[in-house]
Amino acid sequence: MGRLQAHVRNKLVAGVLAAVPVAVTLFVLWYVDSKARALLHLQWPLVGIAVAVGAIYLLGLFVTSVLGRGLLGATDWVLRHVPGLSDLYRTWKQVAISDPHDGKFGIFARVVLVPDEAGRGCVLGFTSGHPIDGDPRISCVFVPASPNPTSGRLQFVPSHRCIELDLKPQEALKLLISGGNYMPPAIGAATAAGYRF
Repeated sequence: MGRLQAHVRNKLVAGVLAAVPVAVTLFVLWYVDSKARALLHLQWPLVGIAVAVGAIYLLGLFVTSVLGRGLLGATDWVLRHVPGLSDLYRTWKQVAISDPHDGKFGIFARVVLVPDEAGRGCVLGFTSGHPIDGDPRISCVFVPASPNPTSGRLQFVPSHRCIELDLKPQEALKLLISGGNYMPPAIGAATAAGYRF
């Protein structure tokens, strides 16, 4: 009976992981289509999606032009220098955006294993790959909870104790959301290599 329960649970988790992105995508498409058709007073279905895709394409053309890059740079500069708003803007940018121009990446750029609190095992974490300002020996690591990776805790770990995994952040999030039912090969490869913390 235990094997049957494990089989059903694993298949349900796999189904949810497959269904959620599809459902979210369909909901977003429906929402964009309905709002665009209401705004433009159109009756035909899916026309709103075509209008939205066209608008996003035009926005992409604009932001990649010289004028658009200049405007984005100016907006970025203003938001970084507005008291109160600058801290919020910088924090959001570090978490969500990788900026290849300044060489700094968000906290979710790299997946690492770090020692757990007892020191007998390891936990999965995310780090920017850069040491903290003021101490080049320490890295800031976000250790998310499972199955809800939006909550967790920050740990300041000696950089030499962070074992970087050959794993994309999306794969690590999939592992966390599945509660360990989905196990990427990179985790087993890291533990089989006999890393010692």
